[in-house]
Amino acid sequence: MQMPKPSEADKDHFRTVMPSDPEVVIKPMFGNLGAFVNGNMFAGLFGSTIGVKLGDADREELEGTERTVPFGPAERPMGGYTGLPEVWNAEGDGDDARAKAWVAKAYSYVAGLPPKEPKASTPRPTKK
Repeated sequence: MQMPKPSEADKDHFRTVMPSDPEVVIKPMFGNLGAFVNGNMFAGLFGSTIGVKLGDADREELEGTERTVPFGPAERPMGGYTGLPEVWNAEGDGDDARAKAWVAKAYSYVAGLPPKEPKASTPRPTKK
């Protein structure tokens, strides 16, 4: 499976459409980026595609009114995430507002979910 690498411009664009909230944590994921709140990912970057996790009604609205794309590898798109339309990247500044609005909806939805519990560390076996 080929992992697309985002350009620095893609990464900058991703950061500019994220909410300016101290609870938002952006971190690298497999050469791309993910945006998290309470340990749960609400948006991700896969190549140049921004994917968002939305509630059912919002996801149906977005997918029913825009030219969305699958988010993640073509062979195995990430369930529960919708890729924002690629044409928004090509159209430029006017579509940042639309991207920001959908990212904000994803943030609000995921912020309302229970916080992700940190994984318990398993003790490593001691060498004898």
